[in-house]
Amino acid sequence: MQAAMKFNQCVQQQQASGDSNNNRVWKWHIQDPASQRLTWNKPPKSVLVIKKIRDASLLQPFKELCIFLTEVKGMIVYVERKVLEDPAIAGDESFVAVKKKFCTFREDFDDISDQVDFIICLGGDGTLLYASSLFQESVPPVMAFHLGSLGFLTPFNFDTYQSQVTQIIEGNAAIVLRSRLKVKVVKECREKKQGVVDDKGLILTNGDTDTARRAMQYQVLNEVVVDRGPSSYLSNVDLFLDGHLITTVQGDGVIVSTPTGSTAYAVAAGASMIHPNVPAIMITPICPHSLSFRPIVVPAGVELKIMLSRDARNTAWVSFDGRKRQEICHGDSITITTSCFPVPSICFRDPVNDWFESLAQCLHWNVRKKQNHLSLEEEEF
Repeated sequence: MQAAMKFNQCVQQQQASGDSNNNRVWKWHIQDPASQRLTWNKPPKSVLVIKKIRDASLLQPFKELCIFLTEVKGMIVYVERKVLEDPAIAGDESFVAVKKKFCTFREDFDDISDQVDFIICLGGDGTLLYASSLFQESVPPVMAFHLGSLGFLTPFNFDTYQSQVTQIIEGNAAIVLRSRLKVKVVKECREKKQGVVDDKGLILTNGDTDTARRAMQYQVLNEVVVDRGPSSYLSNVDLFLDGHLITTVQGDGVIVSTPTGSTAYAVAAGASMIHPNVPAIMITPICPHSLSFRPIVVPAGVELKIMLSRDARNTAWVSFDGRKRQEICHGDSITITTSCFPVPSICFRDPVNDWFESLAQCLHWNVRKKQNHLSLEEEEF
C-alpha cells in the first residue's frame, strides 16, 4: 500500500574530466540543501495521524483533520488505539461515523511499516520523536504541526492545514532527511538460559556457563544519554571510537546525539548546534570533572562504543530519546553508529530557512537589544 516516493538528496559528487594534456582534473560539487524535494511516483492513499496523548486542546484539531482526510481526501487513516480510548473522543457521538473508518494499531504489537504512505503529527517535538520510534527501518515522510510548547521540529501552523496537507499530497515538497542513530545494547545476564528470540531481543547463551548475553537494538532520532542515575558518585565510562579508546568520561554522563538532537539536551549541556543536513555525530559530556573536556563532532558512520570503566564505583543508566531507560553494569556495552534509515521531515519552506526560523523563534538565538548608532557629534569623540 505504501506509495512510492523519491528523495532528491543533498549529496557530494566527485566528477573527473580531462585537460589538454590528458591529466585528470577533479571537481567537487555539493548541492544546495534547499534543493532536496519529495515527489510521489503515485498519489499517497494512507496516512498515520499521531496525536499527543492527554491534551484536551488537540481534540478539535484532531477531529477536523481526520474528517478532512477521510471525507474530503478519501484517505485511509491510521490512528493508535490508545488515542481513540480518550473519553472525550470515545464519548463523542458526532465522531462515531468517522472513527469506524479508521485503521487502529497498538505500539509494540502491530507492524504498520508497510501500510502507511506518510505521517501527520499533532503536538510538540515529542510527537515527531514518537513517530520515529514506531518505525525501526524505513520511515514515511513526516508532516508535523506546531501544537505543543516548543515546536523546534514542527514547522507547520494548523490554521491553514487544509491547503498545506493538500500541497503535500500533490507532491513536490521540500524535505530534510534527519539522520538517526542505530544503537545496540548488549547486556550480560547472570543466569543460565537457553537461546531464544523474544519480543525484547535475542538471548545468546555461552555454552554450559551461567553467563548469557542479551542484545537489543534501537533507532534514535535525538540522542543517547548515559548518566550516573541515582548514584552520588561520578559516572566513569570508557568511550571507544572504531575500536580505539579515545577517552574516559568522568562526570554526570555523556550525550551522543544526531544533528537534530544537537539542539535538544546537547545544546543545554554546552554543545554547538548542527544543521540536520550535516553528516555528523556529536559527543557532549554532562558536567565533566575536567575544564578541557569540550564537546566534539565526529563523522557520521563511525562506530562508538560505551562501557563502564573497570574501576567505576557505580553502574550507569542509559536512555534513548528519553525512553527505554535501563541500567548498564560491568560487562554491558552500548554500540552507536549512524542508521541507514533517516526520518524524512517535510519542510514548511526549505531545510535552511526552517532551521534558522526555529533557532530564532524557539531558542531566541542571538536575540538582544540593538546597539544605538552614533550621532555626528559623538563620532567626533
